[in-house]
Amino acid sequence: MRERIRVFGGAALAAVYVPGKRDDTLQLVESAGGSGARYGLLPSYPLSAHAPVVDAFRTGRPLWLNAVGVASYGESGPETLPAQISLGALPLGANGQPVGCLVVVDDVADGFDAERRNFLELYADQVTAWLEAGGEPNTHAIGRTGPRPMLGPALDRFCVGSFTLVLSTGQIDADSRVLDLVDIPQDAFDGRVETLLAHTVPDDLPSLMSIVEPGHMTSGGRELEFRIRRPTGELRWLRLRARRLADGGGKPERVLGVVADAAHLRPSADEVSRVQRLSVALAGAMTVRDVSRAVVAALRDPLGADRVALAELEADRLVVTVLDPPEPEAWPELWRSEWRSEWPDAPARALPTLEAALREGRMSLWTAGSALEPGLAGIGPGGLAVLALPAEGRVVGSCLIGWDEPHEFGPEERSLLTATAGLVGQALVRARSLDAEHELATMLQRSLLPRKLPNLPGGVAVARYLPATVGLAVGGDWYDVIPLSENHVALVVGDVQGHNAGAATIMGQMRTAIRAYAVEGHPPDVVVSRANRLLVGMETDLFATCCYVAIDMEEGDAWCVRAGHLPPLLRDPDGSTREVVIEGGPPLGVLAEAEFPMTTVALAPGAVLTLLTDGLVESSSLHLEDGMRRVCDALSTADPTDVGRMADQLLGGVNRRDDDVALLLLRYDGIGVRPLRAGWTVWRLPDAVAHARRFTSRMLRSWRVTEERDAILLIVSELVTNALVHTQGQVRLDLTLTGERLRVAVSDASPRAPVKPATMNWEATGGRGILLVQAVSASYGSVPLSGGKQVWAEVALQPREPGVTTRVP
Repeated sequence: MRERIRVFGGAALAAVYVPGKRDDTLQLVESAGGSGARYGLLPSYPLSAHAPVVDAFRTGRPLWLNAVGVASYGESGPETLPAQISLGALPLGANGQPVGCLVVVDDVADGFDAERRNFLELYADQVTAWLEAGGEPNTHAIGRTGPRPMLGPALDRFCVGSFTLVLSTGQIDADSRVLDLVDIPQDAFDGRVETLLAHTVPDDLPSLMSIVEPGHMTSGGRELEFRIRRPTGELRWLRLRARRLADGGGKPERVLGVVADAAHLRPSADEVSRVQRLSVALAGAMTVRDVSRAVVAALRDPLGADRVALAELEADRLVVTVLDPPEPEAWPELWRSEWRSEWPDAPARALPTLEAALREGRMSLWTAGSALEPGLAGIGPGGLAVLALPAEGRVVGSCLIGWDEPHEFGPEERSLLTATAGLVGQALVRARSLDAEHELATMLQRSLLPRKLPNLPGGVAVARYLPATVGLAVGGDWYDVIPLSENHVALVVGDVQGHNAGAATIMGQMRTAIRAYAVEGHPPDVVVSRANRLLVGMETDLFATCCYVAIDMEEGDAWCVRAGHLPPLLRDPDGSTREVVIEGGPPLGVLAEAEFPMTTVALAPGAVLTLLTDGLVESSSLHLEDGMRRVCDALSTADPTDVGRMADQLLGGVNRRDDDVALLLLRYDGIGVRPLRAGWTVWRLPDAVAHARRFTSRMLRSWRVTEERDAILLIVSELVTNALVHTQGQVRLDLTLTGERLRVAVSDASPRAPVKPATMNWEATGGRGILLVQAVSASYGSVPLSGGKQVWAEVALQPREPGVTTRVP
């Protein structure tokens, strides 16, 4: 013990006093370097006594006495102190309360100089820290109850060494105890600080560099813990306390420090559990936003931080993904000036310290008072940690953590920050990849869905689509609204098995096929049967489900076909909601000759028909029956006047989704004024065209259409003639009067559409009819029908008296 004390300030004697069993005394529990009685030290002192150890303990301030001061105490104190000695009494405090007093004595008369005082005070601080860690001689003194063990034998095992660092040269004078703690043989030490730093764990280097670089160190000194890697690979925890000494001009000149063994600082179970919780949270983070939320939850409150910022590194730009707190006024002016949208772009070019930390790719720590640019100093005036987030051998982002009050970075905290940096870097790379994949998948799927729904006569249709948030792969859900002829419309919702590009491809093919079959005029059961045979012929392992509903918007009749899909839901005008009972058939792509029964449902004006996929009503935590009941209840209570809001309300509780969601709603209003229709089967007779013209004239007279009569008869003549000359089989003429437009449609059994001549000259004997029809009509076209086609033309009519051209049902 004597040798150790002489290292710390050259003291000849050291003694430790602690409160005794009675709170009104101080008891001597350890002395080293000789007998305390030799220097007049008593085994115990009442707290009312006039003695250096009592005064230092009571006031909580170090007491330094030269020979004169010691003599003055000897004249009035209870002990007889020898002449020509110097004495120091240093209070020991833990958690803000006194736990004892360290007394040092030297055989000199002029007292301890400033450097020796600094060393002894640092030594006292190390003793106090050791007591806080579990070696306290008097647990009652720090507010606890329990036995009062003696300090002596334990203090002998308390390893502590000292060093002096010259800042201008980097030369360090370390005693043998420091070299033993760092595992450097004395004959192999070259006196360079880099040699000591080389044994330090890389994660703890930023803290130690703050000691070596005086600009980071406050005048009051530093206290920190760090780890060294022993030759065996084992980690050793050390505690360092250091003070800066300045020259006559106030410039930092030297650093005095003491190093002690701190085996009690090994990672605690709480630290490990924090890292485990963060790992679990990041493992479930599927997006960059999820990663950001997990980082804030893991760091801000547990570390008592005031600000946390996370940014991705894209090329040479830092893209902020989260700032917590999110209010702009909580961040420095430089950040607020870059605020453009939800988060600002990190002003990296104006923060050279941040850029340097990212280039180095390691954690950087700055304590209170560090010389930083305002954009960083304002984030953490009391302490700032900058984590470079590594992944795949490069830096992918940065995390900034700031404190307003002075903050010291303990070893557990540094370990947590280091582990956080690695975990978050990997999670960011994975989340960014998933985000890009999800964006591509969503873009692909949305490109296969209708961009907008058509305006329907006698009703309003709205659709909603939400991709899955679990798995983030492209799905096979689709919807479509298909306008048909004669005020008919088809609604379809379907779902292809799986979540991948193959499912999306099949989805696009099935949607196109069903639309094509529907536009040809096939009934619903035929449309679904043909789509089924098409999918079977694709020789794919995937199957699909769908629900197809064709609606006559004039009469309110709906024909429903279900292929392995959920039935539609119908909300009646009185608000009651039910599932439509449909027999249904197997999924598409399973049996080539499967049958798909058709069910007829009557719609009353004000009814809402809902088609949906199972992602809305079924999940790992929601049974199908409960989901359907929930949607029915939501439909019953929703306001049908706004169908879009009704659809949004149905999706309101759908957050984390196991599957895609496709939703299609149709509010049937009915057609108050129905069009007038008339049809004529054209027989293949020599005067067939004349019969068609006479039929048309009679209908025009009954409908009181006179001004446009000649143009309409010309259209009828040309279209009927073309059908009789160029096709075989039945020909039919249909006239439809709707509002201020009259439609002439001629159907035949040939699928070949009329061909408009590319050129026309005076010698041509045919082809002028199509040009005449286009010239006198407002619009003209051709649509396929089952086994044939329909050629049509519309003529705009002059306004007539109300009630003449239409009839009310």
